Amino acid sequence: MLVAAAVCPCPPVLVPEVAQGAASELDGLRAACREALRAVAAARPGLLLVVAPAGPGEEGHYPGGSRGSLRGFGVDVDAVLAPVRQDGGDPPGGTAGAGEATGRALPPALTVAAWLLRHASWDAAPVEGLAVGETLEPERCAATGRELAGRAPRVALLAMGDGSACRSARAPGAYDARAAGFDAAAARALAAADTAALAATDPALATALHAAGRPVWQVLAGAASGAGLDGRLLYDDAPYGVGYFVARWT
Repeated sequence: MLVAAAVCPCPPVLVPEVAQGAASELDGLRAACREALRAVAAARPGLLLVVAPAGPGEEGHYPGGSRGSLRGFGVDVDAVLAPVRQDGGDPPGGTAGAGEATGRALPPALTVAAWLLRHASWDAAPVEGLAVGETLEPERCAATGRELAGRAPRVALLAMGDGSACRSARAPGAYDARAAGFDAAAARALAAADTAALAATDPALATALHAAGRPVWQVLAGAASGAGLDGRLLYDDAPYGVGYFVARWT
């Protein structure tokens, strides 16, 4: 049963080493992510499942201890999908190289999630990851969410995903007049924990607007259907022309 969820964006620039001189511009976003995770921890889940978008060949389950790297973004940053140990030692998986737990490295979005959990001092529950393809159909997303919610008596989700990438002329996807309305609808649904609205998100429009969070949000909607969670939006902005949202559902 789903008892709580956090929604966070997954851009590599969330990691200060990637953002470099512009790191302070996203301090408020990082703080909102930490607040959302604190709320999830307070729900005392027995398992945290991290759901994030992935490219072809990266989809699937990543068990606790799976590792990833952001070296492809020019920084020497590694992360492991595991709780922080109270004794200060290495998390499960030791100091082995990226991807040892599964034979493959975490996709970038799951690596960002692993970094975020580490720097939020997550130690409330074991962690596993699921990378979903950006073209996953809404019905499959809903079914996946229901399956995840049944994984343990008290399940929490960390849903990693960005909104549209077309909010300005300098945005990665270039400007599209539909982007602001798409993001506004997503923000309203996340603020209200409106699973029906998220489930109804148009995948074709999301693809056109490069909104990688669409399948992740629809997995969340499937997991939370009937759970009776209340939502609160903690962050809603597009500092680089990309919609970033942070919400907590408890």
